[in-house]
Amino acid sequence: MSSLAGIHPVREAIRAGRPLDRVLIAKGAASARIQELIDLCRERNIPVRFEPREHLDRAAGGANHQGVVGLGAATQYVSLEQTASSKGLHVVLDGVEDPHNLGAIVRTAHAAGAGAVVIPERRAAGLTEVVERTAAGALAYLPVVRVVNINRALEELKETGYWIYGLDERGEHEYDKVEYTSPTAIVLGAEGHGLHERVAKNCDFLVRIPMSGAVASLNVSVAAGIVLFDWKRRSSST
Repeated sequence: MSSLAGIHPVREAIRAGRPLDRVLIAKGAASARIQELIDLCRERNIPVRFEPREHLDRAAGGANHQGVVGLGAATQYVSLEQTASSKGLHVVLDGVEDPHNLGAIVRTAHAAGAGAVVIPERRAAGLTEVVERTAAGALAYLPVVRVVNINRALEELKETGYWIYGLDERGEHEYDKVEYTSPTAIVLGAEGHGLHERVAKNCDFLVRIPMSGAVASLNVSVAAGIVLFDWKRRSSST
């Protein structure tokens, strides 16, 4: 059984219709936000249990739960065939291993209006409880696709009509000057080494974020925020 820690992630999961077996509330925890959550649980027929805080500490795996933990089935992956048919923006991650980075990218991708996030099965973070917490409720709304091979996934997206844009320091185009063609997939590389060579070759365009100063690269979740919100800004203006 998977756990969701914190008022906001639990509330968003319930609003999105994610099945929860029960919600634990720490005894003595009282606030307007917690009362709103209790009312929402009753409205959706989700059992609420008031338990000692140490029980919630264990259920949340030591995470900061704010007196609220939701228990239920883990978030399910969906197929690329399902998401590609929507023609929405796909954010493809080439081996992002840090679960905090994955959670932050999921949260950012949802806020930017993406249709799906695509991750590989091996040598990459999956949908762990750390990712759930860091995504702060976004996983309740944004589908995540897990594939055996990223290169094959890119080929499938191309077959569906997608144009593939890879973020890489070798890119010929600056991220805010390239013209995006819809439907669009944006590929982000792993921490440390960026896009794998074959993945880079599978992209229709390579784009880069121009850098100043001595630091040569950005954290992948920060880079994702820059590029995805630039895509959102320009998509909204067309």
